Amino acid sequence: MLRFIYNLFLPAGFLFFLPGLLYKYRYRGGWKDTFRERFGRFTPARIEELKAFHGAVWVHAVSVGETVVALSLIRRWSQKDPGKKFVISTTTTTGQELARKQSCGNTAVIFCPIDFRGMVRRTLDVLRPSQLVIFETEIWPNLICEAGNRGIPVALVNGRMSDHSASGYRKLRIFFGPLLRRFDRILVQTEADARRYLAVSPDAAVKVCGNLKFDQALPENIGDPGLESCFGPGRHTVLLAVSTHPGEESVITESFEQLSREFPDLRLVIVPRHAERGGEIADMLSERKVAFFRRSLGGAPAAPVSVLLADTTGEMFKFIKASDVVVMGKSFAGHDEGHNLIEPALLDKPIVTGNVLRNFRFILQVLKEADAVVTTDDAGLTEALRRLLADEELRLTMGRRGGDAIRKHRGATEKTIGELASLS
Repeated sequence: MLRFIYNLFLPAGFLFFLPGLLYKYRYRGGWKDTFRERFGRFTPARIEELKAFHGAVWVHAVSVGETVVALSLIRRWSQKDPGKKFVISTTTTTGQELARKQSCGNTAVIFCPIDFRGMVRRTLDVLRPSQLVIFETEIWPNLICEAGNRGIPVALVNGRMSDHSASGYRKLRIFFGPLLRRFDRILVQTEADARRYLAVSPDAAVKVCGNLKFDQALPENIGDPGLESCFGPGRHTVLLAVSTHPGEESVITESFEQLSREFPDLRLVIVPRHAERGGEIADMLSERKVAFFRRSLGGAPAAPVSVLLADTTGEMFKFIKASDVVVMGKSFAGHDEGHNLIEPALLDKPIVTGNVLRNFRFILQVLKEADAVVTTDDAGLTEALRRLLADEELRLTMGRRGGDAIRKHRGATEKTIGELASLS
């Protein structure tokens, strides 16, 4: 009955989100050639191609961040079981492009269907997977139930649940309780996550395996972003604002303008979480009369600039590697969910972030305990950055401590693969 109600109201919900879906398709970069797969539509050539992957493990991620971790899991599982085949799906075009660039020959890449029964059923008919592995928070009722109805084991991996989400799930436990029991395994990051899931569904098959992101491997050839072409020759101190959200670029640029008077060699790189926001960020920089260049335009500026707006995709590691201080977005200007701090930590970079990261609390705690991160609010951002910019040794020491702290928490991948293999 509850699933019937869900499917009754799903079309109305879809119509509400359709404008955003079309906007992202129109303005966000990435792979779009097979986007009709979002609607369960596969060309005859694709159906024939995917026959070779019948019986594969279907791994569903969402966007770039989850896709990076999912690919790491697939690579490690392939090393342990070389004959195993995989299908990885994403919902975003940027995640799709990354998966297509970095997946191996034993892995097919598709778009995940929207959660309408017909679309899900058609995708399952094409794939015929042996197992469905869902990353983090993608709890789609029709996808989970249709797979389970076909006898396909379903697992949630790297699961997390914030206090805010837990409150919502508990209020709707009459719906989510039975749905969570449909999972054959729910493998979560921390004991706190386990308690939140069990508070919603006490009989769910919840196990703590750790955070797969701690096991994330750095790309073999990160490359050089070529900042000299924008900032001019010579040594510059690079402040990187990464995965920023609306309002944060203005806050960080204001701090940069103040600090650049004290540190003349300081340069700023802004990497918005969503590249399609490049236009609005460019307008903000123009209003502030900042000398900047948009990387999406290609080429190089006619004269050196002080700010690079990197409104492109797939280059984040390059910019982190080339930076001296990293400011992590979605933690200032009223945002408090945060983004993954592991990537800059693995590259031994000092990190500045907001005081509250609702989605990455455990990672923040690990770095805090190692004295490897600076937390502050909008008002204290300038002073926090000033302290780091004035002390190169502090930057280097903090970066090394962060990398060491992250590496000590590895091991989740082996535990997760063991649990998933037991479902076969």
